[in-house]
Formats: sequence, structure tokens, C-alpha cells
Amino acid sequence: MKVVILAGGQGSRLGEETCFVPKPMVQIGGHPILWHIMKIYSHYGFHDFVILTGHLSHVIKNFFVNYYERYSDLTVDMEHNTVELHKVRTEPWMVSMLYTGEHTMTGGRIARAREYIGDEPFLLTYGDGVANVDIDKLLDYHRASGKLCTCTAVQVAARFGSLAIDSTGSVGGFMEKPMDDTSWINGGFLVCQPEVFNYIGIGDDVILEREPLEKLAAAGQLGAYKHRGFWQCMDTQRDKAMLNGLWERGDAPWKVWS
Repeated sequence: MKVVILAGGQGSRLGEETCFVPKPMVQIGGHPILWHIMKIYSHYGFHDFVILTGHLSHVIKNFFVNYYERYSDLTVDMEHNTVELHKVRTEPWMVSMLYTGEHTMTGGRIARAREYIGDEPFLLTYGDGVANVDIDKLLDYHRASGKLCTCTAVQVAARFGSLAIDSTGSVGGFMEKPMDDTSWINGGFLVCQPEVFNYIGIGDDVILEREPLEKLAAAGQLGAYKHRGFWQCMDTQRDKAMLNGLWERGDAPWKVWS
């Protein structure tokens, strides 16, 4: 089963950094967040990746083309024009990188990749979020549901605390980052049957989270696997700093691999 990763966005809220690298290549603990996402899937035995690039596509391509040199010891014999690799550190990955347009929307990117994905179920996620989702349990849930698409639903605590106000207008206390069981968002880590392409259609302006998923929901074909563990997207510098802090302290919940 292929793992499709949306990695073409510009990530403008990360500031000047994404002027030089695409958002999925912003580093957490010395590795691009894209690498972290791939390590999660690889831990569960999924090694065949289709990366949908756009903004600064060449940076992602160069990273994987030069992966051996980046993570292996080597000797460069400049007199004889040879390079010898030592202690090669590699991954069991097959990585297809597709340029799907600079400004193409998420649904349009997936539609462009149809011939590479093939007529089979596939895993799909965003190139800016990590989680300790159990991919095996997610797949079991999806298969048991019989639906065409299952997204991983996650809960996100409010950034700020809230006031507990009674009917008289008096503040009875404070609630730190409240979160209730009715507040769920799409956290990525989707499972899709090939029939999902019929709901996406064609066109670079198609946004996956709008009409395609809305149509699937209306048809009763969109399921939600509730994940109550760790999930975090890297949308801002604040998010990046938090993820780097967890990694540096050796307390990164999404590091399910050894």
C-alpha cells in the first residue's frame, strides 16, 4: 500500500524560512518533518511513498537524491575523481516525487498523482503533522467500517484558557485550555479506497477538505478514527519550537520507531 504525502504548500506562517525550503523540509531535531512522517509509516511496514511536491520542489528531490551522502560516511578521492561510501545509513524506502504545481490545491495534487497511486487503496497525509497514530489499528478500523475514506480525528486544546461565567455574569473560575469530546478536527493520516478519486474529480483548484470530503460525508462514505494520543501540526514558529523542544528532551511521542 502506497503512502501519499501532500508536500507542496508554501507554509507562509513559518516566516522567512520557507522562502528557502518548502514547509515539509523545515527541520525538527536536525531532520525535515517530512522524514519524521515517513519514519512513522515505515515503522508499521509501509515503505512505498509518493510525495506530491510544489513549492521549491527541487529541495525535496535533492534531499532524497543525495540521501546516501547526507547520512553516510564517505571518502572523496579528488585525484582519481571517486567517492567511496562507508557505513551506509539508509532506509527501506521507495520514494516517488511528483511535481504537482506551484499553486495547485490539495485535491488537485492528489488527482495529478492518480497514475502513480494506481487502482488500489492508499494512505494519505499532510507533510506538516506528526502523531503517534497506530497505523495498524487505523487500517483495521477503516476496513471494518466498509467506507471509502477514513480520516484520523484529533482533538486540539484551545490555545488560551477560558473563563467559567455563571448566569449572573460572575466569573466562577478559569478553565485551562478547555477541550470537550465534541471538538474534533481532521488530523490527516487518512485511508482511501481508489473510488475516492471519483469524488475528487479533476482540476487544480479542487480542495480535498471542501467538496470531495463533503460529498463523501453526505454519501455516508467518510469515517473518523478517533485518535486520543499525541498529534501536532507544524503551522507556526511556535509549533516548530515546541516540536524541537520535545525532540531535544528525548520526549517526542511521535517517535514510535527505534
